[in-house]
Amino acid sequence: MNDITITPAHDPSLGRIWVLRAVQVLEQPRESVFPFFADAHNLEKLTPSFLKFNVLTPKPIDMHSGCEIRYKLKVRGIPIKWKTTIHNWAPPRQFVDNQDSGPYALWHHTHTFEPTEDGRGTICTDTVRYRPAGWILAPLVNRFFVQRDVVNIFRYRFKMLEEIFPPPE
Repeated sequence: MNDITITPAHDPSLGRIWVLRAVQVLEQPRESVFPFFADAHNLEKLTPSFLKFNVLTPKPIDMHSGCEIRYKLKVRGIPIKWKTTIHNWAPPRQFVDNQDSGPYALWHHTHTFEPTEDGRGTICTDTVRYRPAGWILAPLVNRFFVQRDVVNIFRYRFKMLEEIFPPPE
């Protein structure tokens, strides 16, 4: 059931945006999976090394609605600082990180964690509403750069999560 899709959408203030939906089933219970995501520093483990992604906010981060987290990374060799705010903090069910400043005109990432029907696994769903910077050129920037990069980052994330949360023996 692991799947990644991107579809165009419309935002009243920004116009054309894109919605990435990534669904991954992990064969570990939600009570084991959610705490990993509740530690923002674990994002470094889920991000490909070529992005040189680092969480700048010192440990431990007290995750809650309103929590601000700062990062740095390199996109195609260009250093970028990124700041997000956590919204809708509802462990172990969901949370949202919303970009306040960074490489996108819009980045609104909803993380949801649902138990599988048998309760032994977790359905992790990422829904990202995004729009690249670039104003009128954003559709071209997305088509030729961002969309491919974002899909590859989520593929890497799937691989890493399968290693971190292997099926029980």
